[in-house]
Amino acid sequence: MSFGILSLDPLFLQSSNYSFDYSPLAMFDTDYEDLMGMTVTSGSVTITKDASNLIGISIGGGAPLCPCLYVVQVFDNTPASKDGTLQSGDEIIGVAGTTVKGRTKVEVAKMIQGSEGEVTIAYNKLHADPKQGKTLDIVLKKMKHRVVENMSSTTADALGLSRAILCNDSLVKKLEELERNEQMYRGLIDHTKKVLKAFFDVSQVHKAFGDTFASIGVREPQARASEAFTQFGEAHRQMEKLGIKMLKNVVPMLNDLGTYLHKAVPDTKLTIKKYADAKFEYLSYCLKVKEMDDEEYSYAALQEPLYRVETGNYEYRLILRCRQEARSKFAKLRSDVLIKMELLDQKHVQDIVYQLQRFVVALATYHNDCHEIMKKTRIFPIEVDLSRSTFVYESSPTFQDGADDVDDDDDDMLQAEEAKEQQQQHDLIGEF
Repeated sequence: MSFGILSLDPLFLQSSNYSFDYSPLAMFDTDYEDLMGMTVTSGSVTITKDASNLIGISIGGGAPLCPCLYVVQVFDNTPASKDGTLQSGDEIIGVAGTTVKGRTKVEVAKMIQGSEGEVTIAYNKLHADPKQGKTLDIVLKKMKHRVVENMSSTTADALGLSRAILCNDSLVKKLEELERNEQMYRGLIDHTKKVLKAFFDVSQVHKAFGDTFASIGVREPQARASEAFTQFGEAHRQMEKLGIKMLKNVVPMLNDLGTYLHKAVPDTKLTIKKYADAKFEYLSYCLKVKEMDDEEYSYAALQEPLYRVETGNYEYRLILRCRQEARSKFAKLRSDVLIKMELLDQKHVQDIVYQLQRFVVALATYHNDCHEIMKKTRIFPIEVDLSRSTFVYESSPTFQDGADDVDDDDDDMLQAEEAKEQQQQHDLIGEF
C-alpha cells in the first residue's frame, strides 16, 4: 500500500495553501479526495457523436495513479462544445451506464468510441471560483509574457525565453498599422489647421486691402477714380467674406477627423489592451498546466506518489477550468477586436477619401469665386489728377462747427461694427 501523504517533499509540507487531515481515512484510504474548498454535483448528459464517431473531449487521470477520470479539454466546434454541459475539470463517473471507477483513460476513451450514434456520460460537475486559481504564480507568468512580448526574437532567445506563440499573432501587425494611421491622421489634422490659419490670415489681408481702397475711394475727389477705388476695395471685401465662408465649410471636416482620432482609435486601442491581457492570462494558464503535467511525468518516472494526483487532482482540474474560461474570454475579445479593426479600416478608407474631397472642393470653390470677382473688377489703369488729389486737401484742413460731432458718431458706429465682426472672426479662428 502506498502512503502518499507520508512521502511528501519537505518543501511541499511547508506550503500554507494546503491543510492536511491525519485521520485514518486520509492516511490509508486511497480514494480520499482533497476538494480544496470546491463542490461537485452529479448529473448525466447524452451527446450525439459526429461523423468521426467522436464527441470532442480529451480525458486525463485514471488508474493506476489517480482515483478519478476527468475532462482535460473540450475542443471547439465539436458535439461536446455545442452541447455545453461538460467542462474542463469535470469528473467522468460512467459511460453508457457502466462505471469507469478503476479504469484507465485509454479504456474510457474506447468505451466512448464503442457507443454508436450517441453516448450517455455520467459526471460530477466541478463548481470552482476562477479567482481561486488566479494565484501569484499566474500573475508572475502574465508579467513574464508581457516582458517577452516587447522583446526582439534575438533578445528572447538569448534569455532562453520562447515568444513564438506571441509572434504569430496577426493582431500585433494590425495594432502597428493602427498606430501608423493614427500618426497620419494627427499629422493631417495639424497640417490642415496650419493651412486654414494661413487662409484666415489671407482673408484678413483682403479685408485690410478692401478697407484701405474703400477709404481712398471715399476721399478721392475725381468721380471715376473714386468709383474705381471703391469697386476694387469692395472686391477685396467680398473675397474676405468668401474666405470666411470657406473656413466655416471646412471646420466640420476637422471635427470629423478629430472624432476618428480621439474617439474611434482610443476605443479600439482599449479593446486591444483588454484582448492582450486576456491573451497573457490564457497563456499563463497554459504554461501552468504544462508545468503540472511535467511534474506528474517526473514523479511517475521515479515511481513516486504525488499527493494532489492521489487525492483527485483537484488543483490541476481547477487550473484546467480556469484555462478553459480564460480561453473563452480570449476568443471572444479576439473576435471583438477583429470586428472593430475591420470597421475601423473601412471607416479609415471611406472617411479619408470623403474628407479630402470635401477639403479640395472647398478650396477649389473659393479660388474660382475669387477669380470671378477679380475678372469682373477691371478698373486699371486708373487716371488720377495728382494736383487735385486728396493729399492736397488734407494739407489744409478746414474746421466747421457741429461737423465734428456728426463725424464722431459715425466713427463710433463704424468701430462698433468692426469690433463685432472681429469678435466673430476671432471665434472662428479659435476653432483651429
